[in-house]
Amino acid sequence: MARPYYGWIVVAGAFAVLFVAYGVQYSFGVFFAALLAEFGWRRAGLAGAFSLYAFAYCLFGFPAGRLTDRWGPRAVITAGGVLLGGALVGMAFVTALWQPYLLYGLVAALGMGTAYVPCNSTVVKWFVARRGLAVGLASSGASVGTFALPPLAQLLVGALGWRGAYLVFGVGVLVALALVALVMRRDPESMGLAPDGVPAAPARGGHPAAAPATEPARAAVPGSAADPAPAATAARAVEEWTLARAVRTRAFWLLAATFTATWIPVFIPLVHLVQWMRDLGYAPIAAASAISALGAGAVLGRLVMGFLSDRWGRRATLALAMGLQMVAFTGFATVRQLPLLYGAAALFGYAYGAVSALFPAIVGDFFGRARAGTLVGVLFALAGSMGGWGPLIAGGVYDATGTYTPAFLFGAALNVTALALLSRCRPPEAPRARAE
Repeated sequence: MARPYYGWIVVAGAFAVLFVAYGVQYSFGVFFAALLAEFGWRRAGLAGAFSLYAFAYCLFGFPAGRLTDRWGPRAVITAGGVLLGGALVGMAFVTALWQPYLLYGLVAALGMGTAYVPCNSTVVKWFVARRGLAVGLASSGASVGTFALPPLAQLLVGALGWRGAYLVFGVGVLVALALVALVMRRDPESMGLAPDGVPAAPARGGHPAAAPATEPARAAVPGSAADPAPAATAARAVEEWTLARAVRTRAFWLLAATFTATWIPVFIPLVHLVQWMRDLGYAPIAAASAISALGAGAVLGRLVMGFLSDRWGRRATLALAMGLQMVAFTGFATVRQLPLLYGAAALFGYAYGAVSALFPAIVGDFFGRARAGTLVGVLFALAGSMGGWGPLIAGGVYDATGTYTPAFLFGAALNVTALALLSRCRPPEAPRARAE
């Protein structure tokens, strides 16, 4: 029986996967403080494990995207749950600095690579007219997890020690992702359905089938001639973009450069904020709650900005998010009072959540649905992997100067660079409009 609502079940499944995976990922700042306290490692040394993780999991997004296009998200996410959960269980037994590099930096990264790209690219395939809203809803799972799990990690560390907390998190990840993966389906066509916004064409036997691949155009937002409405853009990028064609376009490399600039510093607060606030004299639970404030802001950013991007255009909404992220980094560099620190964290989360949600949506707008997993994966590998440098740079800056201020100002400057690059991004000419 046809289930035209199933796209929203896929959104709910993606929400749950990202809730678990990102909630655990951004609890690293809690474990970071506990590991430093026990082993006395230098901050740059331990932050390097997360930097390797951030680099590798973004890099692994490329094969994860290709495998999702080929096998579907169910098998890919299940395998990722086994790898990520197993790595966290292994972290409960570390005794030397090289072990977090292996377990967290490589094995956990391989598992995490099966979360962001497979979930978001699958949602892109299920939606056209409300793509920004759907991706925003799905990706808000990451932000809710960021809000909920770091304080839980701090409570578990207090009650069970950091080793016991890692065991609980590892087993929970393995079980949760294996169960949620069961509801994920590759695309609506595999169920005899059409994506949201494309009317179903009648098929033999009276069962609905997906209409042809062309995605319907909507009127452009007034005053946005240079930034067509998302569905109109999607109509131009039908189903004909292969990776080989996409990488020959200026649009592909401008998108890669734009997201590289905004993502290089993005992990700095997520890794160092808890320890920095403890340096300022705040209690461990108060410091961990700053990550919750960041997560709460990110929920709003993903939902509100995803919704608005369907109306304002993806580029305009992205530009606003990058501007807000620049302001948040400036706030981290200048404020010291607890309410203002929470405010800067919430603003950063709002902007970071919006940028993360709009990334797969704008890739789908520019290059179509058919190979969304591959193209999102490649761009995420190119741009997202550069985020691995941020925590390492910030740790080195602190070890050398005793302050994170230069690192935060570096993050603000990179978002100004991203804004300049974004102003040059335009959808590519559809491949069928050129001579083959």
